[in-house]
Amino acid sequence: MNAEHPDSDVRLARQAYDLTADLMTPQPRIYWTDLAVTTLLAYGGLYLAMTSGSAAVTWSAAVVAVFAVYRGLSFIHELTHLRSHEAPGFKIAWNALIGVPFLAPSLLYDGVHSLHHAKDRYGTARDPEYLALARSTPWGIAGFVAVAALAPLGQVLRFGIMTPVSLLVPAVRRMAVARASAMTINPGFQRQDHEMAARPAWLAQEIGCWLWSWTVAGLAIAGVIPVRAVVVGVAVSAAATVINQLRTAGAHAWENDGGKMSFPGQFRDSVNVPPPALLPALWAPVGLRYHALHHLLPRLPYHNLAKAHRRLAAALPATSAYHAVNQPNLRTALAGLAAKARANRAAPQGRRPGV
Repeated sequence: MNAEHPDSDVRLARQAYDLTADLMTPQPRIYWTDLAVTTLLAYGGLYLAMTSGSAAVTWSAAVVAVFAVYRGLSFIHELTHLRSHEAPGFKIAWNALIGVPFLAPSLLYDGVHSLHHAKDRYGTARDPEYLALARSTPWGIAGFVAVAALAPLGQVLRFGIMTPVSLLVPAVRRMAVARASAMTINPGFQRQDHEMAARPAWLAQEIGCWLWSWTVAGLAIAGVIPVRAVVVGVAVSAAATVINQLRTAGAHAWENDGGKMSFPGQFRDSVNVPPPALLPALWAPVGLRYHALHHLLPRLPYHNLAKAHRRLAAALPATSAYHAVNQPNLRTALAGLAAKARANRAAPQGRRPGV
């Protein structure tokens, strides 16, 4: 496990909070405006990609749709940190506009993502969002990214097939909740909060996804929806998921060996990709480019992360750990991860770098 520096880590956390305390309040107007614009771009891009007779328009619209859909789906992360009174109705609207139509409702993250921030879980076998990728191989990392393309199939199986069966068969229900109701990269993770699955909000989202998937399938079979539209929709969803998986691979150092880490320790194992890089605005939207800062200050709303980063970068000395987590771009972050994977695989057992 990476070495911890308790005194400096605690000092960094306190300094970061003191410098950004006035930025902790979410602005509902920004959330609603962002969601509205993103939704228009997503569905507008999808419509043109599904119907245009021009190849140039089709491909251009598809690219817009991929990144707009990806941005819309990325709000699921923000929802887990947003308290209901801070933006009333926003979660319901997001589920109706993005979560249910793309079979990625907020139930998949509620009660799950918070475990990734828990200091007694982060980087351990009980963390749903952690894999020691630095101890894998470059091919293993490539497979980790590529398998994300199958996400649309998994979503259809989960909500179109497993949901109706699970509502009739208790054993299937228990398995569906434990093993198939969380956005997770840790294959060993199982949900324990089964009582959540009986709540009205969960059931509304789950049944909504079930009925929506059946409606689309029925209309496609009946010929009401062209095959092209279904193919474009699936391809856009798959592409957005693969981009997110690439981002995920570059979001952490992935070196923890399973031991517990402090909140600042989580920060040190995470990555920022700040300006002047421009592309992170597309592949790490809704503040995800500041992933290390998010782990340091989880309550910072996404629209204030850039401002908070500028303050910290200017106020903290060059020797501060804050500067050490910054990467210039995704390529550099992924290349570093692949290099660590090669080094760890080549090193003798028990003497691997970073242990």
